[in-house]
Amino acid sequence: MATSRLVNRNVVAERGRTSMRLEPELWDMLSEICEREAQDMSTLVRQIEAAGHAGGRTSAVRVYIANYFHVSSTEVGHAGVGHGPLLRRVAPEMARSAA
Repeated sequence: MATSRLVNRNVVAERGRTSMRLEPELWDMLSEICEREAQDMSTLVRQIEAAGHAGGRTSAVRVYIANYFHVSSTEVGHAGVGHGPLLRRVAPEMARSAA
């Protein structure tokens, strides 16, 4: 039987203290978002809940994390980390703007 990679942590949500189970990578991303937005985790989770996602709290947090990084990604950033064919299109533009 496979063991779960999910990590259980407590947060204060709309209805008080509760727990959420997320993958370690998602906890890291959620912490990074909190740092970037200068918010504590409980405040951010309450804001995510208040936005009204059709699924449960954990689902809402996962969708929020995916949307946060999707919206903040750019073609320049994509090329900067060497991902995909965009590198060939954007890298020459980056070189010109750096000159």
